[in-house]
Order: sequence, then C-alpha cells, then structure tokens
Amino acid sequence: MDTVILPGKRVTNADIACDYTSYPIHPFAFRTHTHHLGKVVSGYRIRDGKWTLIGRQSPLLPQAFYAANKDADIKYGDTVAARCVFSGEGRTSKTYIGGTSDDEMCNFYIMYYMDSKHAVPFMNCMETGSKELFRHIPAEANVPIPVSPEQMMPMMHTGHRTGTECTEYKNKSLLETNRADEEVLNQGDFYSLLSKLLDKSKDVVHVHKYNPSVMQKAQAELVAQIDNIMQKKDLGLPSSRLVFPAREDTILVRDRVHKFHQFEATARPPGNKLVDENKGYHVEEVPTWPESYLQLGQVSGLALDSDDNLVIFHRGDHRWGVNSFDNQAIYQQMSLGPIQQSTILVVDPVKGRVLKASGRNMFYLPHGITTDADNNYWVTDVALHQVFKLSSDGRDKVLVALGQAFMPGTDKKHFCQPTDVAVDTVTGNIYISDGYCNARILKFTADGKYLSEWGSSDGRNRKPFRIPHSLVFLPDRQELCVADRENGNIQCFVANTGEFVKEISKKEFGGEVYAVSYSGLIFAVNGESPYGHSAPLRGFVINYSTQEIVDSFSPEKKKFKMPHDIVVSKDGSVFVGDAGSDAVFKFTSEKAHRSVKKSGIEVQELEGKQAGKTASGLNLGNFFASHKGYSQQGFDRLSTEGSDQEKDEEESTDSDNEEYSAPPPTVSSS
Repeated sequence: MDTVILPGKRVTNADIACDYTSYPIHPFAFRTHTHHLGKVVSGYRIRDGKWTLIGRQSPLLPQAFYAANKDADIKYGDTVAARCVFSGEGRTSKTYIGGTSDDEMCNFYIMYYMDSKHAVPFMNCMETGSKELFRHIPAEANVPIPVSPEQMMPMMHTGHRTGTECTEYKNKSLLETNRADEEVLNQGDFYSLLSKLLDKSKDVVHVHKYNPSVMQKAQAELVAQIDNIMQKKDLGLPSSRLVFPAREDTILVRDRVHKFHQFEATARPPGNKLVDENKGYHVEEVPTWPESYLQLGQVSGLALDSDDNLVIFHRGDHRWGVNSFDNQAIYQQMSLGPIQQSTILVVDPVKGRVLKASGRNMFYLPHGITTDADNNYWVTDVALHQVFKLSSDGRDKVLVALGQAFMPGTDKKHFCQPTDVAVDTVTGNIYISDGYCNARILKFTADGKYLSEWGSSDGRNRKPFRIPHSLVFLPDRQELCVADRENGNIQCFVANTGEFVKEISKKEFGGEVYAVSYSGLIFAVNGESPYGHSAPLRGFVINYSTQEIVDSFSPEKKKFKMPHDIVVSKDGSVFVGDAGSDAVFKFTSEKAHRSVKKSGIEVQELEGKQAGKTASGLNLGNFFASHKGYSQQGFDRLSTEGSDQEKDEEESTDSDNEEYSAPPPTVSSS
C-alpha cells in the first residue's frame, strides 16, 4: 500500500509477505492484477528458506485465473509472498497505490481448497515484505513476460467502438453503474453484481487491436471498479499475518450450532464410552507425542475446540516470577510489552502438529482458556486482570472484554488475577474464577452482563476458597466444579444458584489441586505444596459419585514440574499442560490404547471413533497462575503458582521455570 512509482524509473518493486498461521490450503489457480504500469506479478510460498512458485503472470494479459503450481501447498509456519514489478517510464509524476485507473494496484489472487471442517472462505495479506526476506526472491520475479497486442485482446464480445466513444462511456455510464451498484452491494449478491458490471461494460474493453494503449486504459478502468467492489466487500484490516474474515452466514451457522449443542447437552451426557466402565480403568503416557517439537513458554491453559483439536495457551518468552507483581497485585513488567509470539496454538491431538496460531501482541501473562459452543475462546490474563472472549477465526477479534487493563479490583467491573472461565453449554452463561486476590466465582451472560457471584464470605462454600484456580462445567449435572488450589480440594456447586453440592478432598492430592476436568469421570492434577506436606505430582481419575480414585498417572521419562491444566478428549485422551517444563503431555486409557508390534516396530492404535463434532462438557479448564497480592476477603498475602522454595534467576535451579509463592495465606474465620 505504501509503494510509490517514481516518474521515469525503469523498475519499482512492490513486495508483500505474511506468515501463514491457519490450517493447510491447496492453491489451484491464481490471477495477477495491476493497472497500466505493471510488468509482471509473482506469488511464492516460502518454507524453510526455500521459495516455491505458486504462479507468475503478466498483468497485461486477460484478467483470468490461471493454473497454479500443484506442489505449492501452504501450511502453518509457511510464509506467503508476492512481488509486483512496475515501470514509471513515460510518466511525469509519481504514481501511488489507489482505486482509480490513474493509480496503481498490486494484487496476487489465489483460489484454494482446504479441509471443509476448517474452511475459511477468504483471507488477505497486506503486509509490506521486509527487504531482508526479498533479497532471496528468485530472479525470475523481475523478468517481464512479453505480451503482444493480440494477447492483450480480451476475447469477450463483438462490436466496435472508437477510443473517443470509450472515454465518453467510461466517464458517464460506467460511473453511473458503479454508483448504482454500490447501493446494491450490501444486499449480498456479490457475484451477480460483478456479472452485471461486466455485462454492462463489455463494450468498453473491446477496442481495435491497433489501439492497445486505449484498450489498456479502458480495461484497467473496468478492473479497477471490480477490485474496488472487492475491497469494499472485504472488511479485513492490514495485518502482519493473514486475516481471516468470518463467513457471510455466521449468524445462521452460529444459531444452528447453538441449537445442536442445546439438544446434545440435554439428550445425553457428554464424554466417552469409557466413563461407565471404571473397573480396570488405567491411563498411561504416549511418550512419542508430540511427533514434532512444540515451541512453548509456560503452558498455563488447555482447551478443546469443536473438532477435538487441542488448544494450548502459553506465555511465550514471558515468565511469572518474584518481580512480576507488587503487594497490591499491580503488574510491574509492563515495559516488556505484550507477548510477541502466538500465545494460542491449535494442535492436532494425534500427532501434535500445529494447525493454527493466534494471540500475538495481546497478552502479558496468560492463565486460563476454554471454548464455547461457537468455538470462541474465553481467556484470562492475570497481569491485565481481564477476561476476554476472542473469535477463533485467526483475526484475534475481541468480542467481549471484562475488567480494566492493569487495574485490580473487587467490584463487578474489576478482577484481581482471574484464573479461569467455564461455559454453560446450554445457556452460554460463563463462570469466572477470580482468582488469586478475590477468591470468588462470578457469573456473566455470554455478552458480558453481570448476573451473580459467590465466594469465601457468603456461607455457600463448605470452605472459603483459597485460590479458585480452575473451573469445569458438568453439562449432564448442571454443576460447576472448582479446583480450589491452596485448599487442596475440588468443590462442586449448582451452577445456576451457587448452592454447595460436594467437596472432593484426598490425602493423595498432598494439599494442592491445580486443575480439574470432566468427561463423566473427574480428572485432576495436583501441585507442590509450600506447607511441607506435598505428594508426588500426578494426575487423578475420580468417580464423581463415590469420590473413589479410579486411577493416577504421571509421565515416565520427563517428570511433571508444575502440571497446570488438564483436558480430556472424546476418544479418552488426556492432555496435561505443565508450566514448569513448558510442555504438554498426552496420556491414553488402557481401554482406548493398545500397542501392536509389527516387524519389530511398535505401532500405536486408537480404538473407537469420535462421536460428533462438539466437545460439550469437555472444554475443560485452563488455569495457570499468577502472583502475589492481598485479598479484601480475609486473606493475607496469597501464594502464586509454584513453590516458595524457588529462588531468583541468578540462583536458578531446575525449578527456575516455575512460578512463585508468598508465605501461606492466613484464612479468616468467615
């Protein structure tokens, strides 16, 4: 967009490039477009430093889609890049990028297909490419493609008009048509509008082959109008990565999906076929997962999307340490700026490949994440003291923001280090655990309207919360369960009223419960206690009704350091995010997993199929920690995530990746 073509300058390059952060796409056709000064336009995929041509064409040829390189598929981690080569020869003034035929454009269009489950109807990349990147562009990108006047003839129609008649038509009829069609544009029949424009304008581009300059100008005027319409239709904004506009029928799809979730939640309990077969149930690690390296910071939260893909929320290069907050829970490291890496990764649950990434330059200390029926993300940030509802379409669009940035508080409009969110799969209402300072649960509507709250001082708990750290909604029971970290228990409530139902407390927890999940069975992970009665770090499988521990599990090679969140997929796979080792572990149940040795090679197989596309009731937890602060509800200084045995960075040991704790909190009699 910032390209300036100087008069008389023989070559000016316009370079565009974006990182691709969504599901794989397969280009099958491409179209190039400039106005009068364009000579050649080339599009590439860059992977591991290698440039692969998607397509290359002269923009002076007829405006059509041409076959793309069939080997130029594009996946997460690739870069897409394009170059337009212009010449300012013959011009007496500067030429800028714009919407008229006297301006210029630099467009490389791609037609693609992708897996229908993840289909995004259109995307755009509008970021100026770096000089360093384009030093390596293949030399072919600057070699013009010869075009004869005959080739430039668009073979669309019959009849003749003179150059004068074309100009007159352009100045009147086309402009009038464009104005009229702009009024129709919002009515939705986009392609009919383009057809109408082309039909009304066909005489403009039929010019005698010996007047190519007049033909080019008329053709450029027409195509400029079409591009102008397309730009009006596209509401995406410039971005450093590809932008993913929503489907045109988003509301209709959302309503249908919501009705399906309502039906499913009431028709049958969530979870998998294993939940009623507790006898002999056992969970064991899948040591080969992930098959490829995941570059993660402190993993604070996990969730599942509607396709049962794993969603990871992590802190990139930010870490929660002793200097992160002051005694009033005010974040002290704002000068670091937001995390520049993608903090939300959608990962293939089978092989661990990254399918999609988002959440750059948005968060300071991520904590909890879950998904709702529309596949939006609900996330918490303990540094910002805020809760966000984000679209999952790759645009990082904030749909709802609760709390005030960097301002902790205790009222309905403020939070203090909120930890997690749970979503009612029927009503869409949300529950927020708040958190390190306030020790309460708040209930809001899906659009952010405050409904109610309960906590340590209203008598509805058997025990006052001491860091409600993780939440899970139980659709079949309409209950909300809370991992009450410092109390080392799980408390469950009637979700609608906050009425206390039960407490699950086990000596095996060792005094700390970090996260809770549900899939017919209760799944939980514990943590190291700063009070001297820690138990081994493990995951637990618990029968909700009897409160019996059905199974416990832990990784065999790389041990847990700070298991921070846990989720369970429909096929029975269990994922644990560890904030201490910056890793995610995968486990499978003995009944869902079997090993078969073939020719000396161990092959892992999963039995059964995933039922449906929804993860109702399985969008569990996310929770991660935060820091120290004071509570206005009877607490002194609260502990943060991790052990108070840890030391400053200069004295770091194996535990220097963990978060920090203050002395044990003093619990009031209320």
